[in-house]
Amino acid sequence: MKKIILFVFAFLSLQLFASPTLGSEYKLSKVIEVEGRQGVAVDKDYYYISSSTELFKYDKTGKLIKKNSEPFKKLEKEANHFGDIDVWNGEIYTGIEIFEFGTSKNIQVAVYDAETLEYKYSIPWNADSGQVEVCGLTVDRDRNMVWMADWTKGRYLYRYDLKTKKYDGKVHLRPDPQYTQGIFYIDGKILITADDGDADFDETDNIYVCDVSDYGKTSTYVKLFREMDDFKRAGEIEGLAIDPTNSDLLVLANRGTKVDRGMPVGFYEGYDKEIHELYIYKKVK
Repeated sequence: MKKIILFVFAFLSLQLFASPTLGSEYKLSKVIEVEGRQGVAVDKDYYYISSSTELFKYDKTGKLIKKNSEPFKKLEKEANHFGDIDVWNGEIYTGIEIFEFGTSKNIQVAVYDAETLEYKYSIPWNADSGQVEVCGLTVDRDRNMVWMADWTKGRYLYRYDLKTKKYDGKVHLRPDPQYTQGIFYIDGKILITADDGDADFDETDNIYVCDVSDYGKTSTYVKLFREMDDFKRAGEIEGLAIDPTNSDLLVLANRGTKVDRGMPVGFYEGYDKEIHELYIYKKVK
């Protein structure tokens, strides 16, 4: 009996602390309305959401726990825009910039405390990389790096070494997704959300995937991962993440607002505000 109890305990422990894995098929489980419109990150206990100018922390029932309405006040360089985000080892990694109608400046990786949502430090952008915008980022937990994506010129993913806090290189995406919004690293691959559907014609947005496991390669091929045809209405797909506790796929999406060059310019018929929703998918296989 003692051996059986020990075996069951060991099995449950492995299940509890197993690393998240990337599936090939997902089924919609639930949708939670949130306040932010840009990015999503997740750790063991919480969802973290970014709007353009705020950070939010939710528990996994969708209850708002904390928010930071002045996240840029301690920055050395002015900013007005968060993109997609990630969380790792108690820190929230964000790509921020000054963004206006498709042009950007003051790009940086800004790091916040996951407990308090308060700003800690920044990693400066290297203009020589060729990157001209940051729509989102993800932490490469295997190599202690941050990858950044560019909404205006999505041809490359750019990486920064977290130990040296310096630019480390880029990977050429073939073909490059249109209007990249968010990225997430898992299992040597990067998932990419693309706002490549036209909401005026009810066209779906998509998630793509590329392999970045070979550090020496300068390019990678991009493949369709999932068509987001179960959104309530075609709009703007944004950030994404994988839950480390159960491998749930999380995707943030907006509906109701007309967008011109990345900026809101009014509403679609039947809407008087933009709705931000976190779609939660269970891995089927």
